[in-house]
Amino acid sequence: MEILETAFMQRALLAALLVGITAPAVGIYLVQRRQALMGDGIGHVAMTGVGLGFLLSTNPIWMATVVSVIGAVAMELIRAYGKTRGDIALAMLFYGGMAGGVLLINLSDTGSTANLGSFLFGSLSTVSDADLTAIAVLAAFVMLVSVGLRRQLFAVSQDEEFARVTGLPVRALNLLIAVTAAVTVSVAMRVVGLLLVSALMVVPVAAAQQISRSFKATFTLAVAIGVTVSLAGTTTSYYQDVPPGATIVLLAIAVFILLTALAAPLAKRRARHHVPPAAAGRAECDSELPGMRQPGDGVRA
Repeated sequence: MEILETAFMQRALLAALLVGITAPAVGIYLVQRRQALMGDGIGHVAMTGVGLGFLLSTNPIWMATVVSVIGAVAMELIRAYGKTRGDIALAMLFYGGMAGGVLLINLSDTGSTANLGSFLFGSLSTVSDADLTAIAVLAAFVMLVSVGLRRQLFAVSQDEEFARVTGLPVRALNLLIAVTAAVTVSVAMRVVGLLLVSALMVVPVAAAQQISRSFKATFTLAVAIGVTVSLAGTTTSYYQDVPPGATIVLLAIAVFILLTALAAPLAKRRARHHVPPAAAGRAECDSELPGMRQPGDGVRA
């Protein structure tokens, strides 16, 4: 195939594959926590890391990772402890991140505002071997956390109070979700772009929830959708010369619309073959969606 004959497209497709896997894998926890826009906020903060990378002549992905992790931890602490002014503090953090990125990149000797375009909206030709190595390492961390700790993260995302009663380290797990989301933003910024990465974290999950009934099925289907639209969008970008990030997001939205249209017929079919659910006391991470709440979830110790 022609698309596989060029080295930059081989790197771009590998990066798109990793992004398609990691973004929905983290996004499912953000959606359940009703923090669907957290990825967008982290993307704004990561711009400062990109500018700092140009200023210090280091890999922008690693610098964006460091800065976005710090920003994500700050967001989680504001969410946990912030009072009525918490939203203002978050807004200042978001806008400050964007302004800092623009300022730092213009102060650097090797960068300019034009360089931000590939980070804001994604660019196929700019994925280097060093970028691909960084993306692979960060993606491995994301999957290790999102899959290895899925039961604990699911419990915290569903009901923090119940998770705390059962003895889970809720504060540490909340911070871990925030850090993993920040790392995911750094993984995806070369392919999707900082301003669109939140969509790839949320839309495949929302699409999967239209037809799936369990956490496990939603997770698997969301990752499958993420991989499909990422590879398809990257391929389309190569042949049609369109922005990869925008193409990937629009394809994800198209899948969401399609599955939404199929949801009603599938629901009617399931209703005709309805089987009573198992005992409500069983609390596993493959509980039914949407809302992830079962009849026994309202019980408090």
